[in-house]
Amino acid sequence: MPSPDAALSDLARAVLAAPPRLGRVRLVAVDGPSGAGKSTFARRLRERLPGAALISTDFFATWDDPVAWWPRLAEGVLEPFARGEPGHYVKLDWTSGHPEPGERVTLAPPRVLILEGVSAGRASVRPRLSALCWIGGPDPTERLERAVQRDGENSRGQLQRWQAFEHGWFRVDGLIHPFGVEQVGQSGHIFYAEPPQTPSV
Repeated sequence: MPSPDAALSDLARAVLAAPPRLGRVRLVAVDGPSGAGKSTFARRLRERLPGAALISTDFFATWDDPVAWWPRLAEGVLEPFARGEPGHYVKLDWTSGHPEPGERVTLAPPRVLILEGVSAGRASVRPRLSALCWIGGPDPTERLERAVQRDGENSRGQLQRWQAFEHGWFRVDGLIHPFGVEQVGQSGHIFYAEPPQTPSV
């Protein structure tokens, strides 16, 4: 089994070799449950892809709206990229502890866009993906404690409800074992495959 660094480098090369399916953009989804290590993995992958852009679902999702925000991303970023045009989105600001509209971001179509977070690899976008990475992480108890350490003890109740939601979401959306699997170091499981050809965002 390759080391985590070697596996990331191999994945980066595979991404660049894969055909773009979002206009000229190679779209990479890094998905998995909360507290699994998706953000760290996505940042490390981005370091191996010069010029890649990274968007987190945390810029869109809230406790009350965990996945239904997607049209804002599709209409503001994915559809313009598919046409070769810049994308725009309003990044949620969590500094107050509650989500509020923050910075408006304008982004030219990059060579690679990494979309990271729960539901990033949802069924509707899979035909557009050049790679889908699933980060499973440790067991739910450890993942909860990781997330609490990250977000604060006052978020524990919300995170427990989030865990229950995402468990059901992944099964309904068909993300568990969608393409195949290989183990990559300590980062969890990575799924990488040629998605279906029919474009959709």
